[in-house]
Amino acid sequence: MSEPSTPAAKTRMPLHWKIAIGFGVGLLLGLFVHYGIGADAPWVGALTQYVTTPFSQLFLSLIFMLIVPLLFSALVVGVSEMGDVGSLGRIGWRTLAYTIVLSGLAVLLGLVMVNVFHPGTGVDPALAQQLLAEGAERTEAIVRDSATQPKGMEMLLSIVPQNVIGAASNNANIIALMFFALMFGIGLVLTQTAQTSVLKRGIEGLFQISMTLIGLVIRLAPYAVFCFMFNLAVLFGWDLLLRLGAYVLVVVGALAIHMLVTYSLALRAIGGWSPLAFFKGVQEAMLMAFSTASSNATLPTALKVADENLKLPKKVSRFVLTIGATANQNGTALFEGVTVIFLAQFFNVDLTLGQQVMVMLVCILGGIGTAGVPSGSLPVVALICAMVGVPPEGIGLVLGVNHFLDMCRTTVNVTGDLGIAALVSKGERDSEVDLAAA
Repeated sequence: MSEPSTPAAKTRMPLHWKIAIGFGVGLLLGLFVHYGIGADAPWVGALTQYVTTPFSQLFLSLIFMLIVPLLFSALVVGVSEMGDVGSLGRIGWRTLAYTIVLSGLAVLLGLVMVNVFHPGTGVDPALAQQLLAEGAERTEAIVRDSATQPKGMEMLLSIVPQNVIGAASNNANIIALMFFALMFGIGLVLTQTAQTSVLKRGIEGLFQISMTLIGLVIRLAPYAVFCFMFNLAVLFGWDLLLRLGAYVLVVVGALAIHMLVTYSLALRAIGGWSPLAFFKGVQEAMLMAFSTASSNATLPTALKVADENLKLPKKVSRFVLTIGATANQNGTALFEGVTVIFLAQFFNVDLTLGQQVMVMLVCILGGIGTAGVPSGSLPVVALICAMVGVPPEGIGLVLGVNHFLDMCRTTVNVTGDLGIAALVSKGERDSEVDLAAA
């Protein structure tokens, strides 16, 4: 007599679907409260102050707590797995070349669109004065922060940290920690001893522990996304997006064209990828990026997507994605260029072609050096405005819509990181695959 068949295990809903549900429910409920009840209701203020905002901040804090060990271990392991400095140089130079070219195309696209549609000339002066007054305090802090940003040779020298611990403690200078991790990985490649083999295994263990802990934190993502979207919708609704509609449409339109057209053409022509298959594979990372507005917070999900969905060589994905979380910010560079020209149009500052070219070059560099945290590009925008004679205080005009645009540009940034990893992966294989083939 045959044994009774056991019922099939219940299929768990994929994480990206849970995130999408949290996103949709939070947005709809927030809009209902904003327009149906009012954001000034006492219980609404208490809910956002004591529940949704603390929970969303706790989620990001948990992610950022683990980002430093993850960044360090992923980059060191990625470099050491290449086996020789020649492979590192080949992959590194290809990553840099694709980053500069795609960032340049992004900024150029943004500058063309903002010059064609002139969103800065149609802003209502009364609305502008209201927005500038409401954001005066935060604008002052951003402008003050931009004055302390390293410039020129100082910016290049700041990449090399004098104190690694200090660099690790400051999210804004995370690129210095990455430089140290890169040098540490090169040292492991050049020092082939029994002791360094043990050290490498220990760092691999640190990477695995970091990924395991972040995997536990990521389970909270659907609830955190709900809180993010609820707060955004309750506070702003659709009003501010509509009142600055021309500017928002230019930024979002340029980001969409760059992501869907430029990336697709590059993936098809250079990497031989099907754009549809690629975007289907990275949708989980795109949702996480849109929800958290942070490239660094999305890095664990991007690494997981690269391994499990795109099947990229680990030595490439760990190197490119870890570097790209800070150094490949296509969407941020585009946003910075559009915003500077938008503010120039609003203040009737006529920028010459040479000045706009300078804006483009600085935006490319700014995209490489901008911290991969929410709103990390605002001090850079203020700095560029001051360089070309545009009042940096004008950044107060866009503060209200910045978080939504930050979500959009972070999605483009993370998608670009995965796209460059896919391009660099062409012709590259993991060392264990090479050994198996041999």
